[in-house]
Amino acid sequence: MNRRGSGILMHISSLPSEYGIGDLGPAAYKFVDFLKASKQSFWQVLPLNPTSLVSGNSPYASFSAFAGNTHFISPDMLHQDELLTKEELLTLSSSTEEKLNFEKVSREKTKIFKLAYSRFLEKKDKFIENYNVFYQHNRDWLDDFAKFMTFKAHFDDQVWSAWPEEIRDRNSEAIKKLGIKLQDEIDFQIFLQFLFFRQWQNLKNYCNENNIRIIGDIPYYVNYDSAEVWTNPQFFKLDEHKRPAFVAGVPPDYFSATGQLWGNPVYDWDMLQKNNYSLWLERLRQNLTLYDIIRIDHFRGFLAYWEVPASEETAENGTWVEAPADDLFQKLREHFSDLPILAEDLGVITDDVIALMKKYSLPGMRILMFAFDKSLPKNSYAPHNHIKNCVVYTGTHDNNTVRGWFEQEISEEDRQRIYQYLGREISAAESSQVFVRMALMSVADIVIIPMQDILGLGAEHRMNRPATLNGNWKWRLNHNLFPSQEISKQLAEMTEIFGRS
Repeated sequence: MNRRGSGILMHISSLPSEYGIGDLGPAAYKFVDFLKASKQSFWQVLPLNPTSLVSGNSPYASFSAFAGNTHFISPDMLHQDELLTKEELLTLSSSTEEKLNFEKVSREKTKIFKLAYSRFLEKKDKFIENYNVFYQHNRDWLDDFAKFMTFKAHFDDQVWSAWPEEIRDRNSEAIKKLGIKLQDEIDFQIFLQFLFFRQWQNLKNYCNENNIRIIGDIPYYVNYDSAEVWTNPQFFKLDEHKRPAFVAGVPPDYFSATGQLWGNPVYDWDMLQKNNYSLWLERLRQNLTLYDIIRIDHFRGFLAYWEVPASEETAENGTWVEAPADDLFQKLREHFSDLPILAEDLGVITDDVIALMKKYSLPGMRILMFAFDKSLPKNSYAPHNHIKNCVVYTGTHDNNTVRGWFEQEISEEDRQRIYQYLGREISAAESSQVFVRMALMSVADIVIIPMQDILGLGAEHRMNRPATLNGNWKWRLNHNLFPSQEISKQLAEMTEIFGRS
């Protein structure tokens, strides 16, 4: 990562598409062409794991830490593979709405994937070699995931701890018997994962061939209602009924008098350590095949995490629990010759977190929107305090857009500090471009700009509002917003001037 460059943050779901959600089809390749023409070196995406309506469609709350989001499978690519006809494509509703409709997308894509599956069974000889390679490479997680999703549908979408006891507790005979009964649906789930990983690998290859590296994202925690917790309950602090005994969150602070209760089960690090951190080793191995660089969310949890009894209604009565971070990272270093990891180190970070990052040369993050409070002269997010081994962002998926922030959120005192810093006043209309330029000027090796800030878009194009449940993850880059050649040319010129091409 010690090469000076820049890139763009945009999730797959936000790509232009005729089918209601961005996918791994033609628009993704067009976006890579835009990155190349604009002299960019990186494309950052959010987690690619399955999302669900019950979790607000958040990519950070998934049924699996290993599986891919099948909503991203491109119908156009299925047509190219002769798994769908042109007439069948036309049965999908053409949707260019500004916001994603996840429920509609899930319903319509499931219907068309069933058609593709029936044709796959007819033409299996054409795919069998690639299919078998995929299955053998992924079977350690794939079989359990396919059963989890199939059993979940069979048991009316109940959380796995509410399934019949013999299935909940993974009695081998009971699982085998139910698996035989539901084998076709299990095979369908495996087929969908085959499609996703086939299309993703083709897209990643195209990126790498064009000197674009992909930055992916791993949530620190996993969802309770996930294949991983059902399959490996020993690695989590659960009670005798396999329900969480403790849940994750953050303690009370200036922003929240009661803290934040996230609800994820917390790890049993003693058991993970006894098992040579197998879950984390497999997560890293899987993600290093998907991405060139991995951003780990909530990195400070490797040193210590906030543990709250599951019976609590707020995060107030939790405790800090230490985790064996250094031992874990030594094991990771033994297994992987390179650790291309970016640490999400935002918020209050303790000295031991900083020491761990320095020991393993892990870059952290600098957010320009956080730079202009009263601590500006010494603020580590301010451009004059940046270091080489870090990644600079104007904002992240959790922030407002720069323009939205400048128009709606910034205090007058911070606004005046920006004017003083720049030596002139700026308007809301030019705020995004000014911040993009300021980021690209940084001494930091890597700069990542959200697509909304490249386009100068306002608050209505925000991706996520933390601590809210509705209306998130729906932003779409419709065809009419796709950056023009002029925007590409301007970005390329800035990139070149600041030595990032």
